[in-house]
Amino acid sequence: MSGWEAALDDEEAGAVMRAVTRQLKLWREAAGLTQAEFGAAIGYGEELVSSVERGRRIPRPEYLDAADEVLGAGGKIAAMKGDVAEARYPKKVRDLKKLEAEAVELGAYNNSVIHGLLQIEEYARAIFNARRPGFTEDEVEQQVAARLARQEILDLMTGRRAFSFVQCESTLRRPIGGRMVLRRQLERLLEVAELRNVDLQVLPLDREENSGTDGSFRLLRLKDGATVAFSEAPLSSRVMTDPKETTILDMRYGVLRAQALSPQDSLAFIEKVLGETRT
Repeated sequence: MSGWEAALDDEEAGAVMRAVTRQLKLWREAAGLTQAEFGAAIGYGEELVSSVERGRRIPRPEYLDAADEVLGAGGKIAAMKGDVAEARYPKKVRDLKKLEAEAVELGAYNNSVIHGLLQIEEYARAIFNARRPGFTEDEVEQQVAARLARQEILDLMTGRRAFSFVQCESTLRRPIGGRMVLRRQLERLLEVAELRNVDLQVLPLDREENSGTDGSFRLLRLKDGATVAFSEAPLSSRVMTDPKETTILDMRYGVLRAQALSPQDSLAFIEKVLGETRT
């Protein structure tokens, strides 16, 4: 159960977990099983069962599946896996995921790393492993799982959202995770760029003008027409809803897209950089 400790100071996640653990306890008691007997039946120790029912551990999907089968819940316990998985992610990530889910259009500029929605697992893990002060292994796994979960919105089947990404050339050449990881990451970019609802552009380093030197940011246009911006900076990343701020970043993003290569030329550029990693 490593990596599934509950965040006790997270009120939203705590409410979800209290509801889940209450149901688990009620089902166990209705079956007439002690915590020790229940743990033995599903293949876990009594201490872990106690920790789950007290809300100190988040039950993994396999725990809920086993509980559902042993307690004869007919899928009612297993159905909680989605809510439990969401509760595992940090609040900041959940909030961003909700905003992205509400957006009909998303635009993002990145000048340090590949955008999170485009990252492969190994690349994301290398980024989190490089943070200082460092994350624990459990925290790294939590962050990676949360980042990969956000990528569901790229699937055409989940909605008709439009995505555009502008990546500085430096992000295509920085070998985060090593040469092989970078190669697979570039291959992933080429795959995503083929999606009909995605425009991917590269801003070459030899451009005399770059309007994004202040740092990475993203823009989300919501269903109600409002625009939300997310500015990323060390220790001070924040969400902006004030039209005075979002309008500035919206204009800046438009300029960046004009300064960057076209989507078609960007694909050729990424293929060129990918070829260089193979020599």
